[in-house]
Amino acid sequence: ILQAVPLFLSEIAPTRIRGALNILFQLNVTIGILFANLINYGTAKIKGGWGWRLSLGLAGVPAVLLTVGALLVSETPNSLIERGRLDEGKAVLRKIRGTDKIEPEFLELVEASRIAKEVKHPFRNLLKRKNRPPLVISIALQIFQQCTGINAIMFYAPVLFNTVGFGSDASLYSAVITGAVNVLSTVVSIYSVDRLGRRKLLLEAGVQMLLSQVVIAVVLGIKVTDHSDDLGKGFAALVVIMVCTFVSAFAWSWGPLGWLIPSETFPLETRSAGQSVTVCVNLLFTFVIAQAFLSMLCHFKFGIFLFFSGWVAVMSVFVFFLVPETKNVPIEEMTDKVWAQHWLWKRFVEEDGDVEMEGRVGVNGKGNGSNGVDYSS
Repeated sequence: ILQAVPLFLSEIAPTRIRGALNILFQLNVTIGILFANLINYGTAKIKGGWGWRLSLGLAGVPAVLLTVGALLVSETPNSLIERGRLDEGKAVLRKIRGTDKIEPEFLELVEASRIAKEVKHPFRNLLKRKNRPPLVISIALQIFQQCTGINAIMFYAPVLFNTVGFGSDASLYSAVITGAVNVLSTVVSIYSVDRLGRRKLLLEAGVQMLLSQVVIAVVLGIKVTDHSDDLGKGFAALVVIMVCTFVSAFAWSWGPLGWLIPSETFPLETRSAGQSVTVCVNLLFTFVIAQAFLSMLCHFKFGIFLFFSGWVAVMSVFVFFLVPETKNVPIEEMTDKVWAQHWLWKRFVEEDGDVEMEGRVGVNGKGNGSNGVDYSS
């Protein structure tokens, strides 16, 4: 799912709403998490010890719906064209765009497919100099996403909510509250990602996450010691607000955008391979952080929030200097309109630019493609 869905959405979405449509995937994930937390809360009240069985069994319902949906959904135009099914690809493109005026876009997809077919080894091609910009950014985003400290926040949430007075149900209450904040904040991202852009959301969220983690660290450092863990209701409420502030920032920025940006920046010939690397790096560092977190918590204590806030600062600097804006840019034109215009990344794509443009035909009607199609007709 993490591999296919972001790619699928980026390929079928109109450019002007590509970000919003892609983040709808993240919204449904957060809604699913919230419903799962609510079900867990409800089934925990069932007497007799079989509530967890009901909760686990209900997980099969969305799995069945996902399977049925996969049988009904159509292929993307990119996929159909790449497999030589041009008429079907044009029909699907006409259907999802809702207009018959799709010829220029269709011809761009055909040309991109022709170039992609010339690549025999996508993973080897992914390592070429011209493909380093999207590869480096995709890998960095996945590493940074796990270094935001979201796991630290989620780990501490039950303890903090218990301090406020939620009692033995603190873990369930905290999961429901943070899940609700997650959903609402993802909605914010849907409405703002194609208006404000990816960079502004990432940078604003960086400031918000940094400040909230520093406040949490200061409060815990002052009030929680080896001899006392009583925050007091006032400080506990402040920490809970900061937890929700942090979760909201993550939910409208690094959470969904960590998947959106890689799905829209790789060229067609390396898109699947690039997304595979993206998913692999994300799962790898999720595992690393999960395994190291408890040991880090024992040694750093409240300082773990300062540790992650330092990473947030590094992430924000990385975004400011190295992550270009990709809103409203067709994914087939990322190289020319994004990487070739960036102060650093253009050094990686310029050397191959002249070679790639030889025989390459866009919608301007100059020349024929190597597949014998007259694009000027």
